[in-house]
Amino acid sequence: MTTRSAPTDPGVGPEASTATDTEHRPGAAASLAWVDGAVVVIDQRALPHEIRWLHLRTVDELIDAIRSLAVRGAPAIGLAGALGVALSARLHTTDEGTTDLAAVRADAERIAAARPTAVNLAWAVSRVVERLPNGPDAVLHAALEAIGDDIATNRTAAVSAADLVTSLLPDRPLRVLTHCNTGRLATAAVGTALGTILELADRGRIAEVLVDETRPLLQGARLTAWELQEAGVAYRLCPDSAAAAAMSRGMVDCVLVGADRIAVNGDTANKIGTYALAVAAARHGVPFVVVAPESSWDPELPDGSGIVVEERGAEEVTTLAGVKVAPAGARVFNPAFDITPHELITALVTEERVVRPARGGAAAEAPGGSDAADTRAAEALADHCRVLYRRGWMPGTSGNLSVRLPGPGSRALITGSGLGKGALGPSDTVLVDADTGRAVRTAGGGPRPSAETSIHAAVYRCSDAQAVVHVHSPYATALARRVGARDRLTRLPLWDFELLKGLGLADATHTSLPVFPNWPDVPRIADDVAAHLADCPEPPPALLIADHGVTVWGRDLEEALNRLECVEAMCHLLLLDGGPDPARPAA
Repeated sequence: MTTRSAPTDPGVGPEASTATDTEHRPGAAASLAWVDGAVVVIDQRALPHEIRWLHLRTVDELIDAIRSLAVRGAPAIGLAGALGVALSARLHTTDEGTTDLAAVRADAERIAAARPTAVNLAWAVSRVVERLPNGPDAVLHAALEAIGDDIATNRTAAVSAADLVTSLLPDRPLRVLTHCNTGRLATAAVGTALGTILELADRGRIAEVLVDETRPLLQGARLTAWELQEAGVAYRLCPDSAAAAAMSRGMVDCVLVGADRIAVNGDTANKIGTYALAVAAARHGVPFVVVAPESSWDPELPDGSGIVVEERGAEEVTTLAGVKVAPAGARVFNPAFDITPHELITALVTEERVVRPARGGAAAEAPGGSDAADTRAAEALADHCRVLYRRGWMPGTSGNLSVRLPGPGSRALITGSGLGKGALGPSDTVLVDADTGRAVRTAGGGPRPSAETSIHAAVYRCSDAQAVVHVHSPYATALARRVGARDRLTRLPLWDFELLKGLGLADATHTSLPVFPNWPDVPRIADDVAAHLADCPEPPPALLIADHGVTVWGRDLEEALNRLECVEAMCHLLLLDGGPDPARPAA
């Protein structure tokens, strides 16, 4: 093995060159490559103080680099393994062109077993071994193809995950927490979770990144902090044990992590400490998003109980920077990874899909069945609930969203009863008859329809609504309390607001919103709503319930949510102005 520093290495410079079957030189953003018959990797053990390149010329050197964490990160390990098979094929081919296939396959098995948890390693090795009968050049070409695929995969997954985070948290620069290292050092390009952070930073959506140190080997402090500093993104280091406290203080809007292996049901293996983050995020209603390539999914594992977790040497814990910090003979528990149950994960994002793991089951499918439109509707409801929860408009378990479903019959999906909206998933919606509100089907032990389902059904029966939103947004709820009555319908007049145009009214100069009494028997409120909509020729698409929030509807969920914004903004302005003008009658 040859060790060289980047500035003086003639074979590894900042310039990129076109990959061929004989040479692939890394650009400035690459962490591994094939150069002059050697696998070239950044020695991640030397960072952040030294950028040192290793030229690995034997399979034993490559395996040692993987085991010693000179090269690490699930995608990077897989790519290094693929190049290692190409290296073995070259070494075991005679000048006459005869390859010792058995010897190469034996090397491939050793490479694949170098680290047992990351499924990408075995996947990448298997991918290139298939080309072995076609000769060493074919194996190398397959390994270089894998690098090119990983670059494309990174970029696609990062954009998709950034889009998801933007939909979950749309209205401000974000404070994101990440764990371990998932950037270009761990992949062939921008990275997975860290690539997502960089994409969000490019969009102007990152206020600050909290970087877990990631003990005991400090991949966060040494590697992720270095990558963020190189990229000019604001960050702060955070002891792993302080992450939950940061969430409790409102310092974290989203957690973004990678994965080394994902089971069919969405259980995820990642760097030790990830599970603790997921538990804390669930407790504090913080979205927890995993970004990883499709190659990290293991189709042979139904759940995380079958994932082999690597345990590493005691010296990683008993020493720090070469100095012993524990008593002689101290016993150590040092797992390299832990398993995060799927029910704690908001979403798993790959280059091909976004999966919302179901509570207590496999990857989420809408309760109404397997129809793709139903699934998308369930995902949209869950996504918007979490956003509204973060804004304080659906505190705790209050509020509910519903959408009519396409297709035959009168069907709607509505969020379930008694569920915290900050961690709602697609499986927490219930299929109901849109006209009656009765549940069509609920799984044993599954969620029940929300108590206000009968109000949604009244709106669907008596209007052309395709989506209904009921929330406890602060200003509309406060005005409903001020204007409402215990035993009769009242009205909230709205005059001369430019925002009235957002309600789609024929006359956008004025309207009045009905304020219904908050009967303990919710179906009685629904009867009042139905009677009101039947009596009014052109009712506004919104109503208030005294002490019970606001209900708004539209032709789709986006329109209903836009109308909600308008109603809440007008209520805010009225309260700032002292309340409704008594001189102006209800329209």
